[in-house]
Amino acid sequence: MRLWGVLVLASTVPTGVGPKKGEVMTIRWKAFTTALSSLALITLVAGSAKAGCGDQPEQKGDPLQWKLKPAAFALVDKDNDPIVGMWKVQFTSGGTTIDFGYSQWHSDGTEIMNSGGHTPFSQNFCLGVWAKTGHNSYQVNHIALSYAPTTDAPYGALAATVNIREYVTLDHSGNTFTGTFTIDVTPVSGPSQQVAGTITGQRFTVN
Repeated sequence: MRLWGVLVLASTVPTGVGPKKGEVMTIRWKAFTTALSSLALITLVAGSAKAGCGDQPEQKGDPLQWKLKPAAFALVDKDNDPIVGMWKVQFTSGGTTIDFGYSQWHSDGTEIMNSGGHTPFSQNFCLGVWAKTGHNSYQVNHIALSYAPTTDAPYGALAATVNIREYVTLDHSGNTFTGTFTIDVTPVSGPSQQVAGTITGQRFTVN
């Protein structure tokens, strides 16, 4: 609008009034170059706004020579993470199944497991947290409390704290995972013990 307004204004000046012919041409050329520079700057700013909310590297030199790069965005949405859900799991060490059960991975990054290899009398639930460590790979860290299954006093006294760590990879179907685990048992009294092996998981669905 500024460019055409200047040109129209210059063309409607009465004869003999205002700048001479050569001066009018100079004014028109300056108006054209000014409008062109303004248009380029507006285009540059619009491009920057459209690029995204990510930080752009510092640009130096003539603004008209700047080159914008699209911002990179890392979307983190555990609500839609494929690991979220309920799983039938099995722990194997040395060819022997040492535990099995069902675990749930929640979208808030927490996890719970109901162990079928331990009696409720000594406790068979453990709570944990999980994090994504790579493409379809995850790590779990959870704690179980084990109680002495005895009918003698002290009834149900705490016997040990158990730390279970899992490192699993989800397959492309999203319905199974495999990985490794370590179980560190720290008794209330006595030396600590560790068991290591492999873990498998099968998605549990409503069907």
